[in-house]
Amino acid sequence: FMKYELTRDLETGNAIIDGEHRELFRAVSQLMDSCSKGQGRASMEPAIQFLLGYVEKHFSHEERLQQNSRYPGYTAHKTFHTGYRKTLGEIVSQIPATGPSVMDLSRLNQHIAVLINHIRIEDKKLSAFLNQA
Repeated sequence: FMKYELTRDLETGNAIIDGEHRELFRAVSQLMDSCSKGQGRASMEPAIQFLLGYVEKHFSHEERLQQNSRYPGYTAHKTFHTGYRKTLGEIVSQIPATGPSVMDLSRLNQHIAVLINHIRIEDKKLSAFLNQA
């Protein structure tokens, strides 16, 4: 399995956002690691709960930054976050007690790819705005 890390092209230049993204990738990597070891759902549960909680915390934080700075892209960004959280929750809730199937892993991986793309484009736009505000 590939490790997720905050490579240069994903850094926004905003220390807080980058720090949170680094934590997020650590959580994702931890979950993927558990998945790849063929562990059952129960042993993956702490990693799942941490990831879901962290996404919640991080997105809320980004949204607060956007509101406070009157970021013009706020509504679209928040809409993405809401949809992303919902789908992540659905993907994870469908992982059976026996552990994830290849299909589950594939869906999770694809959903993480969507987040990475969002960071690369939208979060960088946000950071550029915050830096010049």
